[in-house]
Amino acid sequence: MTFMKTMLGATAAVALTAGGALAEPAVIFDLGGKFDKSFNESAFNGAQRWAEETGGTFAEVELTSDAQREQALRRFAEDGKNPIVMAGFAFATALEEVAGDYPDTKFQIIDMVVDQPNVRSIVFAEEQGSYLVGMAAAMAAEGGTIGFIGGMDIPLIRNFACGYAQGAKAVNPDVTVIANMTGTTPAAWNDPVKGSELTLAQISQGAEVVYAAAGGTGVGVLQTAADEGILSIGVDSNQNYLHPGQVLTSMLKRVDNAVYDAFTAGTELEPGFNVMDLSNEGVGYAVDENNADLITAEMTAALEDAQAKIVAGEISVHNYNSDESCPALEF
Repeated sequence: MTFMKTMLGATAAVALTAGGALAEPAVIFDLGGKFDKSFNESAFNGAQRWAEETGGTFAEVELTSDAQREQALRRFAEDGKNPIVMAGFAFATALEEVAGDYPDTKFQIIDMVVDQPNVRSIVFAEEQGSYLVGMAAAMAAEGGTIGFIGGMDIPLIRNFACGYAQGAKAVNPDVTVIANMTGTTPAAWNDPVKGSELTLAQISQGAEVVYAAAGGTGVGVLQTAADEGILSIGVDSNQNYLHPGQVLTSMLKRVDNAVYDAFTAGTELEPGFNVMDLSNEGVGYAVDENNADLITAEMTAALEDAQAKIVAGEISVHNYNSDESCPALEF
């Protein structure tokens, strides 16, 4: 495992936190690498934005196996990195073991809750953002069939699928939603070949739009959709640029903001449970020059109306994690 220190700016120096204490933050990327064009890359972008704005430095590491999680946490804590941000739910077990041994170190875990006095837990309302892109998919699919391809089959990814199906059915109650998961192990996050195969299978069943929530595997989904002349939907980062005119939109999960905010807080990072949703721009959908011609005025009006009603509580989007059920989709 290689530990690297990112230096940005000729006069880069360690960051001064709000409390004035000298500290260098760190981020640990999950399997799949920091340039996965999705979840990890969003985390990296947040760290890089902080470094560019402050002239500070941060430490980082890319894991190559699950066994390295605790080792990475302890190495950074021993080196005095603070706060230490983990990109992914799979760090929970290691963090439970490590956090108590370093009470003066602040930790932030994304996509999981760890109840420790020095841990900040960040979760996202993926179902809300997925609801909106599900509406867009149903409006774009003239034949009434859309697809979803998830990465590892876990409740977190089922929540994406559940929200997507709810949004689609709000537009067209008769829409058919085909849902497949890539696998049941962490390898499912980085298998673009399998993503391509699943996309072809869904196209053969009539899917006109396919939403990928699968990390690096999604790159294969988006590529195959473009090659076959159907639309896709990206996830986490804005992936519209990967295939201009072929990616209907991307469901934004602002992991970058979560990392940026943690680094900005520094050693003053407040522990506890935090939800990022539509109300605080933690999730959303992307419109830019790469998909502007695909998102019609009718879509925009419908999605903006739904977003406002979700924030106001007038539309309730079911969260699969609440009871491991989905009224709009069978798994």
